[in-house]
Amino acid sequence: MMDFLKKLFGRKPGPDLGALIAAGATIIDVRSKGEYQGGHLKKSLNLPLDTLPAGLGKLDKTMPVITCCASGMRSAAARGILQKQGFAEVYNGGGWLGLRKFE
Repeated sequence: MMDFLKKLFGRKPGPDLGALIAAGATIIDVRSKGEYQGGHLKKSLNLPLDTLPAGLGKLDKTMPVITCCASGMRSAAARGILQKQGFAEVYNGGGWLGLRKFE
């Protein structure tokens, strides 16, 4: 009975971010330039949230995109911006430190 309820009301599994990164997903770090300089993922592109709309031309809408920041709040906002601009496959990776295991 519990398995049935878990399947009915439980959370869906999230995307496999490691597989997406291995397949070439673009990682966008939306922290400030200063935060980014203090540490970041090697393959990430720094587009601070407040400049993200102006930097959309640097991105390929046909590729999966993973957003990250310090905690996941700004990356969630960035995901929404990208989706509104026609990016179909956008994932909130949360805090950048959590993605380090995929480097």
